[in-house]
Amino acid sequence: MALITVQDLSLGYDGQSILEHLNFTVNEGDYLCIVGENGSGKSTLMKTLLRLQEPIGGRVLMEKELRDGEIGYLPQQTLVQRDFPASVREVVLSGCQGRRGFLPFYSKADRALAEENMKRMDIADLENRCYRELSGGQQQRVLLARALCAAQKVLLLDEPVSGLDPKVTAEMYELIASLNRSGVTIIMVSHDIAAAVRYASHILHIGGRVFFGTKEEYLRSDIGKYFLAAPEEVKE
Repeated sequence: MALITVQDLSLGYDGQSILEHLNFTVNEGDYLCIVGENGSGKSTLMKTLLRLQEPIGGRVLMEKELRDGEIGYLPQQTLVQRDFPASVREVVLSGCQGRRGFLPFYSKADRALAEENMKRMDIADLENRCYRELSGGQQQRVLLARALCAAQKVLLLDEPVSGLDPKVTAEMYELIASLNRSGVTIIMVSHDIAAAVRYASHILHIGGRVFFGTKEEYLRSDIGKYFLAAPEEVKE
C-alpha cells in the first residue's frame, strides 16, 4: 500500500529550484535511502515530506494517518542538542507530546509507550541518566526511541550515523534494519551509498542525475555503478 506518493515535485528556496520533476512512491514496509551529492536537496526533500517547507511545484500525497502526524523524525543533531540537560526518560517521553493534544501531563499510556521503546532500543537501564552525558551512539538510540513514541509506522532519519565511530555506525544500521523488519517504514537520508545498497529496499538518488527504483535496479544502473565505484571526493 502506498503511504507517500510524490508527483512532479520541484524543491528550492525563494522561487529558485534546486530539484525538479521528482517522482517516487514509498510503500508500507519499504526502506528507502535518499542519497546524492552535497547540496543536491536531500535535507530539503526531508523537510518537504515533513511539511516544514512548501514545494515550488508538484505535490506530495500521503495516507491520512501520516497527514495527521504519524511520522517519527530523527534530525541531524546540533552541538546544542547533544548537550541537552534532561534525563533519557524525559527526552523519550517528549516524543509523545503530539499525542497529548492540550493535556498538560503525560498519560499512563504515554509512559508505558516510552518504557516499551526504551526497552526496544536497549536503553532502559539508562532512563535516569542525563542525556548529555551519553555517548553519541547512546544518544541516537534515545532519539530513535523518542521518534518511535511520536509515530510507530514511518520514521524519517536524517544522517542518523553522522559522527559515530565505525563500530557504533554498524550497530546503528543493524538497529534501523531490525525496525524495518518489524514493520516500520524507513526513509533515510544518507551520504553512505555503500551502506544504502546493503540495507535499503529502494534508492532515491538525487542531484544532477535522478534515479528511483529498487536496490537491485540501482546496482545495475549507470548512476549506481558510477557512484559505487567513484572515489569519495567525487561522491561529495
